Amino acid sequence: MKVVNLGEKDSVINQFVAELRDVNIQKDRMRFRNNVRRIGALMAYEISKTLRYEEVAVETPLATTNVRVPYDNVVIGTVFRAGLPFHAGFLDIFDKAGNAFLSAYRYYTDRECNNIDVHIEYIATPDLTHKTFILVDPMLATGESLVLAHNAFITKGVPRRVVMASVIATEEGIANLNERFPANDIVLYTAAIDPILNERKYIVPGLGDAGDLMYGDKMS
Repeated sequence: MKVVNLGEKDSVINQFVAELRDVNIQKDRMRFRNNVRRIGALMAYEISKTLRYEEVAVETPLATTNVRVPYDNVVIGTVFRAGLPFHAGFLDIFDKAGNAFLSAYRYYTDRECNNIDVHIEYIATPDLTHKTFILVDPMLATGESLVLAHNAFITKGVPRRVVMASVIATEEGIANLNERFPANDIVLYTAAIDPILNERKYIVPGLGDAGDLMYGDKMS
């Protein structure tokens, strides 16, 4: 698996990531959601450079001109609920894309809260056969939810190409994805890579619970 860390280069993406992490700015839910959406749009722009292009004729009021435009059939997939603003940012750029959604939640399998599992409840997707499938999830912690989402989605058709995207990833999560997807036919885009997970499998330094910061606390 190839990893593209957009945070390694100077760009406005780093400002948006810094604001997502800031405990004071986090109090503004709308700004938090908008920053995630903006990162998604900028990341989609970077991914757009890797699509296949063709030349088409466009008629203006004065003449006809040729323009190169992407022709890949794109589907954007995400996991409820934290993935929604990130997905919306991608859809701002790939406005003709198909859309795929999956409902999943993680839970602890032991009383000490050391081991987690992910349960999938709902999936809605177009046929992914021969599509360019972009799977977006803002927080890549252990990588298990992304692996399960990928495996669930491709039961609905095998894409021509798979791209994954996160706002923040961890070294452990990337290592897990590399083990599951050893070939270079999957590319992961991320805006930051953090070093560790704590005992409850939260990313450190991370930014906290992205879903709660977007939408408010939830009942346990």
